[in-house]
Amino acid sequence: MKGRLALVNLTLAALAAFGAWQLRVRWLEARARETALYSQQAKPPPAPPVVPIPPVQPVTAISYGDVAQNMLFAKDRNPAVEIDVAPAKPMPPLPAAYGVMVFGEVRSAILSPKSGTPHRAYAPGEMVGDFKLVSVDPEELVFEWDGQTIVKKLEELAAKDRAAGSAQVSETAASSPPPPAPPPVTTTVAAPVKPGPGMRMTPELRACQPGDTTPAGTVMEGMRKIVTRSPFGEQCRWELVR
Repeated sequence: MKGRLALVNLTLAALAAFGAWQLRVRWLEARARETALYSQQAKPPPAPPVVPIPPVQPVTAISYGDVAQNMLFAKDRNPAVEIDVAPAKPMPPLPAAYGVMVFGEVRSAILSPKSGTPHRAYAPGEMVGDFKLVSVDPEELVFEWDGQTIVKKLEELAAKDRAAGSAQVSETAASSPPPPAPPPVTTTVAAPVKPGPGMRMTPELRACQPGDTTPAGTVMEGMRKIVTRSPFGEQCRWELVR
């Protein structure tokens, strides 16, 4: 009887020892797993993309359009703004050209402010009616009017003058009765040419008169007669005596 009891006690002690050993093994394994877990480096997740905040739009006058058009305290308010534009100033007729005179560096143009008016020589810088003569060229003239630069060929100005003359003659002929019979032809003798300076071209320069036989170097009326030779013939002028 005692032998069996001792065997049972020994068996129970062995089971207790085996259970204690298994408990320690499990504890050591748990401790190892815990240590391994804590020793690992955690990788941080990638940062989310940064979305920029839209900038604040500046306040503009057009954003108040609805407020202005739908204003309750002004029923007659009209959002349509009417701007009165002054009509463009019409350009007057250009001067009529009859030729250009060139004496060395001195240039002048024979012009009349309007078709049918007396013509004379104008130098650059002078006013021809409403136009200012800017420069003179043998083929074209440059005018200034109301801040605008106008370049015209001599043919255009001369053609315009002839066209205006032709139109005036046609209108006169259409509105007037048939002309009477022409008077008998009479012969007139031209008066002798008065020697001396002719038409004034500039304040210091005057033209020679056709048929004037005054010799070169003659001084009359404060002007000296100058005659120069060129491949195109003799050029005559009267210059102011200084």
